[in-house]
Amino acid sequence: MSNARTHALALDAADPLRPFRGEFMIPRHRDGERTYFVGNSLGLQPRGARAQVLEVLDKWGAEGVEGHFGGDTRWMDYHALVREPLARLVGARPAEVVAMNTLTVNLHLMLASFYRPTRERPAVLMEAGAFPSDRHAVESQIRLHGLDPATALVEVEADEPGGTVSMAAIERAIAEYGPRLALVLWPGVQYRTGQAFDLADISRLAHAQGAAAGFDLAHAVGNLPLALHDAGADFAVWCHYKYVNAGPGAVAGCFVHERHGDAGLPRLAGWWGHEAATRFRMAPQFVPAAGAEGWQLSNPPVLALAPLRASLDQFERAGGMAALRAKSERLTGFLDTLVRQRLGDTLEILTPAEPARRGCQLSLRVTGGGSAAGRGRELFDYLRDAGILGDWREPDVIRIAPVPLYNRYSDVLRFVEEVEHWRGV
Repeated sequence: MSNARTHALALDAADPLRPFRGEFMIPRHRDGERTYFVGNSLGLQPRGARAQVLEVLDKWGAEGVEGHFGGDTRWMDYHALVREPLARLVGARPAEVVAMNTLTVNLHLMLASFYRPTRERPAVLMEAGAFPSDRHAVESQIRLHGLDPATALVEVEADEPGGTVSMAAIERAIAEYGPRLALVLWPGVQYRTGQAFDLADISRLAHAQGAAAGFDLAHAVGNLPLALHDAGADFAVWCHYKYVNAGPGAVAGCFVHERHGDAGLPRLAGWWGHEAATRFRMAPQFVPAAGAEGWQLSNPPVLALAPLRASLDQFERAGGMAALRAKSERLTGFLDTLVRQRLGDTLEILTPAEPARRGCQLSLRVTGGGSAAGRGRELFDYLRDAGILGDWREPDVIRIAPVPLYNRYSDVLRFVEEVEHWRGV
């Protein structure tokens, strides 16, 4: 047995999170399990999710509409069952978070409240190459205000090798456009490069210029320790189907800092955002619930919330993000080291090398002869056929995300060995 394999197996044996792998449904491939590195796109199914969903279905079957009102899991308050563990996951106070809708719906709701352009301050600043849904949402909101995205949308270009953005570039852009900025909207982790950002610094820079600070945390929640309250973000939105393993199209999350919870901000209102104490009086006047729940539109999607309950229970039992991050740094660091030592002539790592500037994911580009995109797709297809699932992002990026809840050091080694085999074929 090679030294690398002996080392990987020893790390797996000593891993305190090792038992959690058995709590997930791992897709099969031929005669064994797939090696799954796609938690940054869709997390694996927790085995406990089925029981949570069946509990809701059984309650519906047995009680009908009365399921809204009886028992510890009554549907009227079902969204509150995830409030406190979700707040701990993102470093917020319970009143600052709510699970509702989907990510882009929540982004539109937040933009309606926090993007309030004026003649002097019409602009939104975001990263160039943002996830398309975010850009679509921002551009459409700008147009809804009768403005032109050509002048009201500021995009910060990458200034580092591999397409990453330095903090200095962000600071320069915020300072340059500051008097015109209504909002800075930034990712917690950039989806293509895997680069992580300092939310507190970006919030501070935006606020110093009189702009609001909002974040898309789709690739950060469940991946990095977050402290949204202390970071001073005005709002944040995210999904739960990636690192939080709540299922395809899972109900999303939203954070509104407590300083805005009772501030009477304009919003797109719905009945479920009305304060609970008077909601059923059916009055025409809207009285928002305190905190993030005041941005709810409709009653909670109970069947969609059920898998999130199962997932958040796992995060709690694992010791929270501190424990997961400790393993993540070691696991992704192991991948980084092996790629640099054994595949340096084949793969270029686009993601920052510093652990503080990345999460689980490494974004990789094939180098050395021919078209990078063509060779990259060839490698991606080879790995998939071998039972190793990564993620392809046009035009030439393979994303590999070792997730600490269910990936092993031996999984990482297998990926490296298979790339070596492909290179030698």
